[in-house]
Amino acid sequence: MAAKGKVGIIGSGLIGRGWAMLFAASGYEVCLFDILPEQVSGALDNIKMRLHDLQKAGLLRGSLTADEQFGLISGCSDFNAACQGALHIQECVPENLELKRKIFSQLDAVADDNVVLSSSTSCILPSKIFTGLKHVKQCIVAHPVNPPYYVPLVELIPHPETDPSTMDRTRALMVEIGQSPVSLKKEVDGFALNRIQYAIIAESWRLIQDGVMSPEDVDTVMSAGLGRRYAFIGPLEVMHLNAEGMKSYIERYGETMQRVLSTFGPIPDFSGPALEQVDTAMTSRTPSTPEALTERRRWRDARLTGLARLQSDMDNSS
Repeated sequence: MAAKGKVGIIGSGLIGRGWAMLFAASGYEVCLFDILPEQVSGALDNIKMRLHDLQKAGLLRGSLTADEQFGLISGCSDFNAACQGALHIQECVPENLELKRKIFSQLDAVADDNVVLSSSTSCILPSKIFTGLKHVKQCIVAHPVNPPYYVPLVELIPHPETDPSTMDRTRALMVEIGQSPVSLKKEVDGFALNRIQYAIIAESWRLIQDGVMSPEDVDTVMSAGLGRRYAFIGPLEVMHLNAEGMKSYIERYGETMQRVLSTFGPIPDFSGPALEQVDTAMTSRTPSTPEALTERRRWRDARLTGLARLQSDMDNSS
C-alpha cells in the first residue's frame, strides 16, 4: 500500500510518538526527528512494542497491521530530511517558548508554500511562537490531549494571520486520522481545554484546602459522577437535558449557580499543607516511581481505549 503522503514529527517524546502512531495508522509516511540518534532509536523501539501490544489486545487503530504501520515510520536526526516533502509538520518539543521559536524559525527557513506548520503546545499562544515568520499564514497550533492515541480531542488555534485554509486543511486531516478537532476562532490564554480543566482543578483544590473533602473523595466526584456524564456529552448538553431545555435549566438553576459561584475563593497557590495532603493521597495509590506510574498509565490507557470502543459501538448501533 502506497503512503498517502509524508508527515514530519519534530520531537520523539510521548506526544511525538503518539502523533507518529496516529498518522501511520491512517496510512501516512512518518519521519520522526530528534537531535540525538539514540533518542530516535529508543522512540522507534517503544513505538514498535506499543503497536504490537495494541494488536495483541485487539485495540490497534486503522486497517493496517502493526508491522505495516511501523513500516511507515522512520526516524532521523537530520532536520532538513525530516521536513523535506512533508505536507504537515507537527512540532512536539518541550514546552519552552524560546525552544519552540527556534524550531519554527528553522521550519520557516526550509518550508515550502504548501506545508502546514503545526505546534503541539498546550498553553503558549500562537502569536508568541509564530509572529514574524514568513510562512505565518501556514502556522497553527494543534494541541492534542495526552495520551493522543486514546483521547481524540485536538484543539486548533490560529495565529491572527493564519490563513483560513490552514485551519480547514488541519481540521480535515485530524478528522481523517480519527481525532475529534475543535476550532478556536481566536487565541486565548490556556486555549479551551486547559481553561476548563484549570477551573475544575482550582475548585477541587479549594475543597481540600478548606477542609471540605479528602483528595480521594474529590477524585470520586469526577470519576463516579461528573466524568460519567461528560464521557458522552458536554456540560452544556447536560444542562439542556437536565431540564426542559437550556432556557428551562437557567430559569430553574441560574440564581443558584450565581450564588454558589460567588462563594468560590481565590486562585490557590498549589503549595503548603494542601499540596502535602494531595501528594500523600496520590502516592498512596500510585507511588511516584517510574515503574508504578507506567503501570498506572497502562491501566488508564486500557480504560480509555475501552471507553472509545464502547462509544464507537454505541454510535454505530444508533
